[in-house]
Amino acid sequence: MNANANVIIREGTIAECIEISEKIPEFSSGNYDEAAYLQRLSNTQYLILVAEKDHQVVGFKVGYDRYRDGSFYSWLGGVLPENRKDGIAAQLANEQGKWVSEQGFRSIILKTRNRFRAMLIFALKNGFLIENIEIKENSEDNRLILRKMLKIDK
Repeated sequence: MNANANVIIREGTIAECIEISEKIPEFSSGNYDEAAYLQRLSNTQYLILVAEKDHQVVGFKVGYDRYRDGSFYSWLGGVLPENRKDGIAAQLANEQGKWVSEQGFRSIILKTRNRFRAMLIFALKNGFLIENIEIKENSEDNRLILRKMLKIDK
């Protein structure tokens, strides 16, 4: 799909996502198994992207048509810590955005937690706006719901 700075972005598999997520510290509190992926991705339009560098998967991004309202839910993704300064998250997001637009979706929604400040900053820098907050007992666990409107070609 895209090659830049020795990184290839391509469609991936659930197995690849599970394997890489096990190496990402933010997922240490619990990873999703194949059944969880299948539950979310069955009977809906979805996209699984992986980033490969030197023939190794170093990041992934998974999204699907969760709400069936013209929005695409960017559900899960991450990049290995040692590759986070390489622009890989941006490449994954750009490829996802292109595909989502081509499929006719009007917006992308994502959810993150207060504790994941790097993800929040990344989302804000990339055109997402905070739309809602799910309050939790510990404010670090508050869920921030963000949306990015897509340009529609007419």
